[in-house]
Amino acid sequence: MPGKAAKTTITERQQEILQTFSRSVTAPSRLRQRASIIVLAFDGLLNQDIAQRVGLTHRQVGRWRRRWADAWNRLVDIECCESRAVLRRAIEAVLTDEPRPGAPAKFTPEQVTQILAVACEPPEISGRPITHWTAQELTDEVIKRRIVAKISPSQVSRYLREAALQPHKSRSWLNTTEKDPARFEEQVKTICDTYLAAPEQERTHQTHTVSVDEMTGLQALERIAPSKPMIAGKCELIEFEYARHGTLCLIGNLVVTTGELLRPTIGPTRTEADFASHIEKTVAVDPEGSWVFVVDNLNIHCSESLVKLVAEACEVHMDLGKKGVRGVLKSVASRQAFLSESSHRIRFVYLPKHSSWLNQIEVVFGVIMRKVIRRGSFTSVEDLRTKLLNFITYFNRVFAKPFRWTYTGRPLMKAAA
Repeated sequence: MPGKAAKTTITERQQEILQTFSRSVTAPSRLRQRASIIVLAFDGLLNQDIAQRVGLTHRQVGRWRRRWADAWNRLVDIECCESRAVLRRAIEAVLTDEPRPGAPAKFTPEQVTQILAVACEPPEISGRPITHWTAQELTDEVIKRRIVAKISPSQVSRYLREAALQPHKSRSWLNTTEKDPARFEEQVKTICDTYLAAPEQERTHQTHTVSVDEMTGLQALERIAPSKPMIAGKCELIEFEYARHGTLCLIGNLVVTTGELLRPTIGPTRTEADFASHIEKTVAVDPEGSWVFVVDNLNIHCSESLVKLVAEACEVHMDLGKKGVRGVLKSVASRQAFLSESSHRIRFVYLPKHSSWLNQIEVVFGVIMRKVIRRGSFTSVEDLRTKLLNFITYFNRVFAKPFRWTYTGRPLMKAAA
């Protein structure tokens, strides 16, 4: 007579993961089958009944129930101490066949090492007019070099996976080297000091510190069919096809001391006149107060129009010169120097180049992209504008709070000093 079936115990989180496996259309069929065995066993079904449902024998069902029972205490320890992702991988491992001895390896470690070395070379070295390897092309190359006499692309793919090499993937990065590290450190310190001093400056000198930037190319895309809401076991489905209705640019102000978005400008363009008008509108909130704007080095942030606006607002009576010829207006450097003048009631603090991560409003732009743009459907640019303004009002009411700024400069730079 068959022995007693192993007792099947499942925690709530384990049950969620097992049900996800059993319903998945992308998981391997064996994993779906075995996850179903454990779920059905937990529901109290006999091995014979489970076997009929999943298409196995009662002995096979019993084997996976025992495997689960043997591993359950270890899974509970993982659940208590590790993340859900780690628990998911552990459950998948329990329900996966153990490695079999198999046939002796056909390729020596030296050959495998040479195959991986070729995979790490640019294909151009081998005379191939491509940017990255595929398994088929890599197979062809290692045979051509006589590293091996014969090998399949699938075997090459297995070696790449085992070595965690992914020639089909890439990520972007920016190689920046400061021409003047001391100048870079000084600029970073100025930005950090500006943020940290903002509360005191507002209390004692009525100085408003504002982080400013543009969010360009916001597309008013209308999905041609409504999205389908999520249901148990399935996420929200968003229609792939869409109609384009145009783009907008958001010029945003983040008040450093409160975290609120102040007087945004939303329009079709981002020109010198647009930015100067935006600053003028912002300053009008408190015409008698002082303003410090943190901006990047975009040309419209140090334009002729902006210089003239600041000169008029600060009652600077001097010959500003001529753009490209002489005086304050001559060059970008001369205009930035004027706009950064600490004696002015309205002044600008400029980020180092390639350092947008120091601009606090970039974080809020990320929130807008996630919560409004990415899944949004907009019937027109006016609809997009309305939804942006509605979210900004909502953001100020629900999310706005000052950043807890802790960065004071690069530790390595300080250590070197």
